[in-house]
Amino acid sequence: MAMRLLFALPGFHRFDRGAEVALLAVADHCARAGDAVTVMGAGQARPGTPYLFRHVPAIDRKRFERMPALPLLRGDTAYEEASFVPGLARCYRPGDFDATVTCSYPFTNWLLRRPRFGGRRPAHVFVTQNGDWPAIAGTSEYRWFGCEGLVCTNPDFYERNKDRWNAALIPNGTDLVRFTPGPQERARLGLPAEGPIVLMVSALIETKRVADGIRAVAAVPGAHLVVAGDGGLRNEVEALAKTMLPGRFTRLTVASADMPALYRSADVFLHLSLLESFGNVFVEAMACGLPVIGHDTPRLRWIVGDDEPLVDTQSLTAVSEAIAATLAARRTASAEADAARIAARRRRTEQFGWDRVGAAYRRFLQGVVQ
Repeated sequence: MAMRLLFALPGFHRFDRGAEVALLAVADHCARAGDAVTVMGAGQARPGTPYLFRHVPAIDRKRFERMPALPLLRGDTAYEEASFVPGLARCYRPGDFDATVTCSYPFTNWLLRRPRFGGRRPAHVFVTQNGDWPAIAGTSEYRWFGCEGLVCTNPDFYERNKDRWNAALIPNGTDLVRFTPGPQERARLGLPAEGPIVLMVSALIETKRVADGIRAVAAVPGAHLVVAGDGGLRNEVEALAKTMLPGRFTRLTVASADMPALYRSADVFLHLSLLESFGNVFVEAMACGLPVIGHDTPRLRWIVGDDEPLVDTQSLTAVSEAIAATLAARRTASAEADAARIAARRRRTEQFGWDRVGAAYRRFLQGVVQ
């Protein structure tokens, strides 16, 4: 059954963050499978996309980093979303679609679910890319959350929501054609030619704990920390790195096309968020062959398996020891042993290929529409 689908998010075609990458991959899959897909976001059309893109203006969240937290406007993402919704309201015609999809709450969710006088509105599917808090909270603006389908990106979310909402457990995915093991490209990316590199790919916000990453790597002699990302804490992060990692720190932003090369140019991947909804970066890193150090939880084990060096990252001593041990193991391993570990990580990621994940989304969307 072919469907008419709308995907709406302020960052579409403007940023390549985890949520944008994930939902655009689903939109791409559905369009190639024969659905009429429209994507609305604040960026510009890109050549070669199989879906129709419509530009909807929004103010970049960077402009709101110093704004006060208020009800409804609890952070820079909410301010950005509020600036997006007026344009979305002008472009959105409910009668043109069978279903709408977003991971943005509250304003985008509310607009896409607005009553349609003289006809039915499309079914609405909400994706828990940034957490399932809108679906489980019953206070403040969260009282007005609603959807006809809830995509849960991890088993914890699914267990919490399956009895209340029409829910499906569907993880995020990775482009396994792009993200593959391969040679390092340090010179092209402006990275140190020699020595071990610890890579963090993260927004510079409090929950990602990049500052703790700096402190942990500082205790590993010779290790160079590369942070790919930006955010409101950029000044604090760079000041701390200048003090604790002089000559051993690089912060950069790279184009989406260069992300596989960045992973391949590192020796270990570090991510310290205590509870990611999913974390595309884990799968991207593993698909490129990198060992993953992160916070040891059942949710992350569900993604990376039991062979990665996960620890209680609230102990920075444990993090430093895991980094040092992982780097030493890679340095002393034979070429055959290292290749075997890389191949095992690659096999683990096959369940997260976008063809498989996109097909699961499409089956769920068809069920919701029907």
